[in-house]
Amino acid sequence: MECICSQCHAVLALDTQADWCPACGGALLIRPDLPVSLEYNKAEVDHRGIVLPRRHAVGGIITPQ
Repeated sequence: MECICSQCHAVLALDTQADWCPACGGALLIRPDLPVSLEYNKAEVDHRGIVLPRRHAVGGIITPQ
C-alpha cells in the first residue's frame, strides 16, 4: 500500500510516518500499489519523505499520465 496526498498528489516514501501531507497539509489516502518497475525502488526521497519524480536520462521529469 502507498500513501498519496488527496490535494497535491504527492507520494510518500514507505518509511515515512505522517498523518497529513508534509508538502501541503492535505489528507493522506492509502491506495494499492501501482505496478512499478525496479527504478521505483531506487527513487529519490526528499527531506520531507516525499518521493521525487523520476528524471529522464536526457533531462526533464517523467510524469505518469
